Amino acid sequence: MNAPSQASAPRALDRATLRIAAVVVLGSFMSILDTTIVNVAIKELSRSFGTSLSITQWVSTGYMLALATVIPLTGWAADRFGTKRLYIGSIALFVVGSALCGLAWSATSLIVFRVLQGFGGGMIMPAGMTILSHAAGRDRMGRVMGLVGVPMLVAPIVGPILGGWFVDDISWRWIFFVNLPIGVIALFMASRILERDEPKPHHALDWSGLLMLSPGLAIFVYGLAETAAGGGFKSPDALGGVLLGLALVVAFVWHARRKEGALIDVRLFGSRIVGAAAATSFFFGTAFFGSALLLPLYFQLVRGESALHAGLLLAAQGVGAMVTMPVAARLTDKTGPGRIVLVGLTLVGLGLTGLTQIQSDTPMWMVEILLLLMGMGMGATMMPAMTAALSSLQRHEVARVTSGMNVVQRVGGSVGTALLAVVLSQQIAALMPATGVSEGGLSVARAVTPAMREAMLPALGRAFGHTFVWALAIVALGLIAAIFLPRKRAVHDTGEAAVATVID
Repeated sequence: MNAPSQASAPRALDRATLRIAAVVVLGSFMSILDTTIVNVAIKELSRSFGTSLSITQWVSTGYMLALATVIPLTGWAADRFGTKRLYIGSIALFVVGSALCGLAWSATSLIVFRVLQGFGGGMIMPAGMTILSHAAGRDRMGRVMGLVGVPMLVAPIVGPILGGWFVDDISWRWIFFVNLPIGVIALFMASRILERDEPKPHHALDWSGLLMLSPGLAIFVYGLAETAAGGGFKSPDALGGVLLGLALVVAFVWHARRKEGALIDVRLFGSRIVGAAAATSFFFGTAFFGSALLLPLYFQLVRGESALHAGLLLAAQGVGAMVTMPVAARLTDKTGPGRIVLVGLTLVGLGLTGLTQIQSDTPMWMVEILLLLMGMGMGATMMPAMTAALSSLQRHEVARVTSGMNVVQRVGGSVGTALLAVVLSQQIAALMPATGVSEGGLSVARAVTPAMREAMLPALGRAFGHTFVWALAIVALGLIAAIFLPRKRAVHDTGEAAVATVID
């Protein structure tokens, strides 16, 4: 008599699941923190090593290329070696890479060590989410994904603040050394808390798919980085990289649709729920990471703030996310992710709508309110969208879809960063025909002297407002995709049983 009510009521998060969540959150925080903390140090690294900014920029680009290359392997590696071994091995490789980065003696050595670090960092997040989804079961997926989402939204806020402090007051080497104590604690906790799972390889490694997808993603990200650096597709490397990368990715999709045991089972993304979740994550990632590029530049270039102060001003987004994320996670398990994601994207859209009107003299309190609003929307969007995809899967499908969703989000972030960088740089370049500055891309912003900035402030503010219009349009596409997410909670027989129904 009580079975139906028990099946329909979400289970509480037990202590064992919360301990596993703590391990995953710690590893995820470390890897995501590293992607943001380095950006504020690029200029200092260029000065320390006596190299140009175009070369030093590869400290960030090389890391992104490594992430793009290794993420598709996560699903196969989890099946082949077990998720606990994969998670621990990924953290260990990341920690070793961090130590070597901190000891780097030249720009070349630092770039090489960043690539090594990226090979470890790329697998930490998808492996951790796979472990947590197995432990929680699908009826508690929203709440555990909400916990994992905290580092994804807080780390981009903490990173610039911490990085600015290290660069200004200690040493740039500590932006890498800071990972060592966190990594050691994460390794100890993972070895003690995570249960050992036996490897259950379902398929041999899809070498053909690997040789198409991993190089395709790396070349595509390289092309986007060159596009952002050069202000458009003027460079053969930029246009050629984007086109060749897209061709290889399309070839992989064609291959994966026909092969059993493909590196990523793209057929799973053909279902309405997983496909809508992937599209929502892509557009959200595009707008989120693109805006993450614009906001610190606005504070520094238009408002004249230091890197550290810019990072502090961005903290409003993290506060907003922390307010809504726990509520969104609980409501996702009770009502389904569709409504939550629609509300979240609407809040992000309202914040961006305000930013499209931003000026050089917009009151800072008003900017902070808009960032708080965006942060609240982000907290109700990112993890519920991931929950929608994972809660509709069988256990053996989780690892491959998790790696696929991470690829989608990373590519979305690369697209957003490159797209909005190109729009902004072209807007700024259009204001400077009489200055004699011949730089392209984001180098335009670096070439602006204080005297130029004062004369151009009103036009610079309008340039940022115009660029935020593009981010707003991307969020609107995400809203369209989110309409197809389930708007009521799926009913399960048990935490590990198949989905009985999904009511729209």
